[in-house]
Amino acid sequence: MADERKRRVAKKAARRAAEKKSPARRAAARKAPARRAARTAAARKEAAKPKAEPKAKPKKQVAIMVRASSRYARVAPRKARLIADQVRGLQIDRARALLQFSPRSVSQDIQKLIDSAAANAENNHDLIADEMRVAEITVDEGPTLKRYRPRALGRATPIHKRTSHISVALSPEE
Repeated sequence: MADERKRRVAKKAARRAAEKKSPARRAAARKAPARRAARTAAARKEAAKPKAEPKAKPKKQVAIMVRASSRYARVAPRKARLIADQVRGLQIDRARALLQFSPRSVSQDIQKLIDSAAANAENNHDLIADEMRVAEITVDEGPTLKRYRPRALGRATPIHKRTSHISVALSPEE
């Protein structure tokens, strides 16, 4: 019974809404299928026309990006991003010098990664490593190792050991 009552109420509401529509709107609603048919006929005619060949675009020189990545590095991403921001955009020689004298431990990991990317450039792409620059360096969050430390009165507090995914892209200098 409740379902029938809901249906009747919905029908009445639909009738009232139709009565509220102006005569112009009702006429437009009747003409809508005719407009759709006209549009589809025009679309068919347009599709039947032979298309002009597109103009040949000049090919752009694609810069080679040599990549290397390190996954599950045992350093918090927030700490690694501090060093990554310093190195981004530098020439390889300047980046190596900065990383060599940086007191942070993650600088060794990033230096190894840049050296690996430079080796990839020499061996795989026949590029000169000293003429490259750090085009991109990103530090993403890896999985967190969850550990617990015993505390007073039999309690335990969580310890989160964060990991990072670090990736470097080198490009030839221009």
